[in-house]
Parts: sequence; structure tokens; C-alpha cells
Amino acid sequence: MLYPTYTRRSDPFALMRSMLRDFDRVSPSRLAQPVFPAVNVWQSDEAVAITAELPGVDPADIDISVKENVLTLSGERKAPEVPEGARWHRNERGFGRFARSVRLPFVAADDKVEARMTNGVLRIVVGRPEEDKPRKIEIKAA
Repeated sequence: MLYPTYTRRSDPFALMRSMLRDFDRVSPSRLAQPVFPAVNVWQSDEAVAITAELPGVDPADIDISVKENVLTLSGERKAPEVPEGARWHRNERGFGRFARSVRLPFVAADDKVEARMTNGVLRIVVGRPEEDKPRKIEIKAA
């Protein structure tokens, strides 16, 4: 884009504001879709916990799999039914298939994974194998 040179000295930042407006209009960050679902991951000595925000997703449409040290959460958020003849005024919620993978700090077993969905928040707890849990070593006096 061509930017005019400003000869008036009353507003030295006018050219900068003009350039920033143009940048904001075409910025890729404004066009990018947020990652879905949003997840939080934390760990303790006993397990790793993962929470995922999945509002409007039926638990039957969610698949959770564990392979070695990667947990994969996938599924589908179905498009809302719109009556015939209706038209969208605003459509900000995405729909369709999704998948997120989380690398775990240990190799997980299927029998140590528990998942529960409450109020649109999926909570997955992956238990740490006994052989991988940190052990306290006792120091003996000499």
C-alpha cells in the first residue's frame, strides 16, 4: 500500500496509525481459528490430569486413545440444526471433526485412564505406572 507523506506536524503519529489499521485488517492472527478444544494439563507424582472444554459435544461423539506416551482426544461437534428459511446473523462457534494430542511424561496403560464429563468439561486422569513413580530413598546413618 502507498502511504502519503504527512506534511502537517500537528500529528506525528498519523502515518503510524494508518499503517497499523491496515495491518490489523489483514493480520493472519485475526483470521486464524482458535485451537479446539482448549486443554489444560498438569501432573503430580501419582497421575497426569487433562481437562478439555467441549461445550455442546455429546460424550458419545468423543474418542480417547492412548498409545505409548501420547494421549489423543478426537471427536466431532455437530452443526446446529437451523430451521428451513432461517439465516445466520452471526456464526462464531465452529463445528466439525477435531483432534488434540498430548504428550505424557510417561508411557501410560489403558487400564490407568479414567475420563468423566461434567457441564461440558471433560476431565481425563492418567495414572502413573508404579515402576515410574518417584521413590524416596532413605539415607542411612553411618
